[in-house]
Amino acid sequence: MWFKNLLVYRIHAHTDLNAEAVEQQLKAHALQPCGAFEMESRGWVAPRVEHCFLHSLQRQWLLSFGINQKLLPGSVVTQTAKERAAKLAQTQEHPVGRKQMRDIRERVLAELMPKALSRRRTLGAWIDPVNGWLVVDTAADKKADELLESLIRADIELNAKRLDCLQSPAAQMTLWLNTGSVPAPFTIDQDLELRAAGESRATVRYVNHPLEGREIRDHIAGGKSATRLGMTWKNRISFVLTDQLQIKRVAFLDILKSETESQAEDAEEQFDIDFALMTGELAAMLADLTQALGGEKKAA
Repeated sequence: MWFKNLLVYRIHAHTDLNAEAVEQQLKAHALQPCGAFEMESRGWVAPRVEHCFLHSLQRQWLLSFGINQKLLPGSVVTQTAKERAAKLAQTQEHPVGRKQMRDIRERVLAELMPKALSRRRTLGAWIDPVNGWLVVDTAADKKADELLESLIRADIELNAKRLDCLQSPAAQMTLWLNTGSVPAPFTIDQDLELRAAGESRATVRYVNHPLEGREIRDHIAGGKSATRLGMTWKNRISFVLTDQLQIKRVAFLDILKSETESQAEDAEEQFDIDFALMTGELAAMLADLTQALGGEKKAA
C-alpha cells in the first residue's frame, strides 16, 4: 500500500466530491475478466480484497485501477503460423503467399487467444479532498493518463491538472547544489543526475556519492543542470525529484514505519494505520516541496 512513485495533480478548488457517489461510479465500472477475443480489459478494483471500491479514512480516499492482460507471446503465434504455413505449402505445392500468411496468423491468433492465461496489474491512486491532491503511484505519465481517463469514463470529473510550480525543479535543484543550501526541512542525499543542454545532452550520474565537492559546481559552471536529485524530508521520507516534477523511489524511513508497529490488532487495522500515516506525511511533504519550488503557479 505504501506508494513508491508519485505523479502529483491538483484538484480544482470547486470540484464537488461525494464519497458515496464515487463508490457507486467506480463499482459500475469494475474490472471485468478479458473476453474470449480480448487481449486486455480495464476497470476499478477494491484496494482491499472484498472491500469497497473506494477506501475512505479520515477524509482521505484510496482507489485501485486494474488491468487484466492476456499473455500470448508473439513468438508462439509466429512459430505456430510458420508450422501451418509449411504444411499448407506442401499440400498446395507452392509457397504460401503474403496474404495467405496473414490469414494463417490471424486464424492462429483467434484460436490461441481464448486459451491464453491472463495477469492483473493494479495502479493505486490517493485523493485528498481536504488539501486538493490527486497522487498516482507511478513514474510513467502514460499509466497516470490511463487512470485519469478511466475516472472520466466513470463520470468522476476531478478537473485534475499536474502540479506546476513557479520555479522549475531543474533550476531550483541546480541552485541548491551550487549554493550547498536547500530549504528546510529538506536535505540533499547522494544521488544526482546532471545533463548538458544542446545537442550533446552529455550526462553525469552520481550514486551514493557526496555532492558537496567542487566537482559538482564545475559541472554546473560548464552548463550542466540537475535533472534528478536525491532528497530527504524531515529524516522521514527519502525520494528522487526529477526536472519534470516527478517524485520517484519514495521510501518511508524506519523512523516513520516504526510508528505503526505494535499498534494494530489485525491486518485490516494495520492497513488503516499505514494509510493514515502515509497520507498525512505525504500531504505535509508535498506542501513543503511546493513551497521550496517557489509556490504553486496559479492557473490563468
